[in-house]
Amino acid sequence: MGHRLSKIYTRTGDAGTTGLGDGKRVSKNSLRIHALGEVDEANAIIGVLLCEDLPEAVRALLTDVQHDLFDLGGEVCIPGMSMITGKQVTHLENQLDAFNAELEPLKDFILPGGTRAAALAHHARTVCRRAERALVALTQEEAVNDGPRQYLNRLSDLLFVLGRALNRAGGRGDVLWQKRKNA
Repeated sequence: MGHRLSKIYTRTGDAGTTGLGDGKRVSKNSLRIHALGEVDEANAIIGVLLCEDLPEAVRALLTDVQHDLFDLGGEVCIPGMSMITGKQVTHLENQLDAFNAELEPLKDFILPGGTRAAALAHHARTVCRRAERALVALTQEEAVNDGPRQYLNRLSDLLFVLGRALNRAGGRGDVLWQKRKNA
C-alpha cells in the first residue's frame, strides 16, 4: 500500500477544489466529484445494510460489492483508469440469476419494505440508481469506461432482488402495491 493518511485535514480543499487520483485539482461541484460522491454514498448504505442480520451468502456478496464499489470510485477518481470490467458485471448477473431463481415470479409491483434488511436493500437500490445517473451525466461531458455504468445498473437490479430475497429469508413476502388503494 502506498501513502498512509496520518493527517486527515489538509486544508487543500478550503478554496472549493479537490484533488483527483492523478493529482489534477477540480471543483468540488464538478460532475466527476458528484459521481464519485454518489458512488461513495452507495457504498456507505450497503455498509449500513451489512449491519443487519443477513444470510451468509448475502453478506459475502455485499462485502465483495463494497470492494468493487471502492474500485469503481477509484476508476472515477483517476481519469483513464480501468478497474471495473465485464468480469465484475458478469459476476453480478450470475448472482442476480441465482437469487432470483429462488423467488416466486413477480406479478405485481412491490413497495420497498417488509423487513428492515429488505427496506435497506431497496434504499441502497435507489442510491445506486442515483449514482448511475450521476455517472451517465459525467459520460456526457467526459470519457468514462462502460464498465462502471454497467456495474451500477446490474447492482441496482441485484439490490431489488436481494430486497425480495431478504423479505423471504425474514419470513415475509413481498409488500405488494395496491393500485388506487386510498382513492
